[in-house]
Amino acid sequence: MLPIECVVRGYLTGSGWKDYQATGAVSGHVLPQGLRDSDRLAEPIFTPATKAQTGHDENITRATAAELVGPERLAEAEATSLELYRFASEYAGARGILIADTKFEFGVDDQDRLVLADEAFTPDSSRFWPADSYEPGRSQPSFDKQFVRDYCETLGWDKTDPGPELPEDVVTGTRARYVEAFERLTERTFDGYLEDPEAVLR
Repeated sequence: MLPIECVVRGYLTGSGWKDYQATGAVSGHVLPQGLRDSDRLAEPIFTPATKAQTGHDENITRATAAELVGPERLAEAEATSLELYRFASEYAGARGILIADTKFEFGVDDQDRLVLADEAFTPDSSRFWPADSYEPGRSQPSFDKQFVRDYCETLGWDKTDPGPELPEDVVTGTRARYVEAFERLTERTFDGYLEDPEAVLR
């Protein structure tokens, strides 16, 4: 496994928004002044991050990432990440979902070829927003785990183990968002998927 997270951002939000507010840049990308929370970027940007063993991943520059994996491997991972993001963003956008950002994890096989080594474009690895309610300048409603994050922020939790117990309404609300994202993206019912999981492969 490559020792970095390969993050692509199409919109300015999350830790990228926080970095921009503090420095005007995200992972070495100097961005225009005056951008707002959730603004769409002119072009998607590649913003690698560390894979922290404890605590949280941290955004790093492309130069730092190159030191970790080598410049040629990083260039390959960057190009692949951006291509995947562009393809998925177009697909999801046609189905009413904006992919604000996403992350990939890559490894190499026994022939030294780059391989995708973890989930991709799930609500756990991506930030999904409903296109019909998108409004830059504020946080967006989402189909992803941001709903859980927002609840945990109200608790003053210090983000160390053990995590807080989630109330039933948060669990139910999170599941409903995941199911809606699934049904929009696959154009299938979730109950139908449970009856025949391989249907999504056909």
